[in-house]
Amino acid sequence: MRPVPAALALSARSLVKRFDDLTAVDGLDLDVHAGTCLALLGPNGAGKTTTIEMLEGLTQPTSGSIEVLGLQWNGSANAIRERIGVQLQDTKLQEKITTFETLRLFQSFYDAVRPIDEVLEMVGMTEKRGARVETLSGGQHQRLTLACALVGRPELLFLDEPTTGLDPQARRRVWEIVETFKTEGGTVLLTTHYMEEAQRLADRVVIVDAGRVIAEGTPSEVIAGLEAESIVELFPAGGTAERLADDALLVLPGVREVRREGSGVTLVVTDTQASVGALLAHLGEVGVALESLQTHAPTLEDVFMDLTGKHLRDG
Repeated sequence: MRPVPAALALSARSLVKRFDDLTAVDGLDLDVHAGTCLALLGPNGAGKTTTIEMLEGLTQPTSGSIEVLGLQWNGSANAIRERIGVQLQDTKLQEKITTFETLRLFQSFYDAVRPIDEVLEMVGMTEKRGARVETLSGGQHQRLTLACALVGRPELLFLDEPTTGLDPQARRRVWEIVETFKTEGGTVLLTTHYMEEAQRLADRVVIVDAGRVIAEGTPSEVIAGLEAESIVELFPAGGTAERLADDALLVLPGVREVRREGSGVTLVVTDTQASVGALLAHLGEVGVALESLQTHAPTLEDVFMDLTGKHLRDG
């Protein structure tokens, strides 16, 4: 028997947002199943932030429908806000009050809340309990905004670039928080510029560009769409890269695509052994020396680059 899909925690249909002559979101459909994490990825100007703001109830769509936890913003806004947590990409907090006072303020917005000390422990901010917001580092401020999103015991969590500015240890702590939140039945909509973060946390990913969905599925399904066995990256020695012609590389066995960035050349290949062997022979024929050559299995970063022409971290 096929497993029964989880209920939808969030759904958008034919979502459109126009700003004068600019269409930022153009007929976008989106489903997030309860108890899962969906990563929404896209380059700058793709409509990602506008989409999230509409889903969070911060921006009114030009047309289309949004359903959050079975409710609609029109007529049920307060009931929705009681059940969601939001961490914005850039949150301005009162600077003269303490971390504890900030969370106590956010607690007052909800009926069901987590104890403040529990939330501080979750985000690794216990030692900053009495610190004024103005004294916090960028990473500590980011963790405090996450705590504000969690203090109301949300069923659905919106996280917009939650680990920007965090060191690797703090970033992993956030990952653990998200994974625990999911384990307890919570649902997450995440945006990130970190490929590893999306690949680790997301049950499904949606890549948007020009306000439209251009790829979606589980991370493995989206990566499989690249139709590649591996990615080969080579950096020719100084002054020799110009001897490598794209047309000549594309006819090598197993080479499906050639990309150039700076002094490097990237090959998307379907047969690693055949491609690398033929590539090395070709380099010898045209007199190209190598500084380095490496291969790796395809990742979401490679798919993103293939679809949008940009790196995820630059999106």
